Amino acid sequence: MRLTDYERTVQKQIETWQSGDVSLIAQVLNWAMAPMDWVVERVVPEELVDGVDTAISQFLSLLNDASSWTHEPKEVLRVARSKGVQADDIADLRDRDLSLLDAIAKGYASENAVLAAVEGGGMGLGGAVLIAADIPLLFGINLRLIQQIGASYGFDVSTPAYAPLVLSIFNVAASGSRQSKNQALREVTVAAAALAQFSDYRGRVSGTFREQNRHLPREIAKNIAGRKIAQAIPIAGAAIGAGINYWFTTETAESAFMLFRALYIERKERS
Repeated sequence: MRLTDYERTVQKQIETWQSGDVSLIAQVLNWAMAPMDWVVERVVPEELVDGVDTAISQFLSLLNDASSWTHEPKEVLRVARSKGVQADDIADLRDRDLSLLDAIAKGYASENAVLAAVEGGGMGLGGAVLIAADIPLLFGINLRLIQQIGASYGFDVSTPAYAPLVLSIFNVAASGSRQSKNQALREVTVAAAALAQFSDYRGRVSGTFREQNRHLPREIAKNIAGRKIAQAIPIAGAAIGAGINYWFTTETAESAFMLFRALYIERKERS
């Protein structure tokens, strides 16, 4: 199906994002966290490091086992209608004007980033004691954000069947690397092909969910763990917790925004 001028412009934006380096906010955070990384390496007990790594990996591994996820897609339909986009079902949004869908998706980014920052700041006040509790809350907020943005483009990813795509988005958000973006876009291609043929999406790699994605939880944990552990540093913990959660949620929103736009466009081209 022929793309509009706006959709071709979005394609170019996705290509620029795909080939770009880590975002400015990630660069600033890397610079700000450098002294904290030094402190973490020398002060934080090894058992705390292992505990944080385990907590992240366990949450991500549970994505495939959850009987239901956190988001009600019909809430997005209500928002769409309030903005003049008529749809009876989430899937109807796949055939609506992309510029209108972009406006819906963008609305979810700031509210979730603020929520995550407030949550991280509160948990950061508890130091090492509350880090383990902070992690599932942070990832829960971001899982809901991914689902909201996906639904904004007509893709109901509120079931574990979409776990491979969700994990790919988390991986891009955590690392920001070109390699992670390329891998995620390959996952998008598989999903687009399945949706265009009205068949089930099963992930890019054959085999079970764990075989498809066994490396991703470790990669995500590696990129997040050290920064979350820095919340254990006295006094600075609240600011660090708020900053890290804001960074990660902002990156999740940007990654989901680009990848679901790519899915919308590729599915349209294949239809």
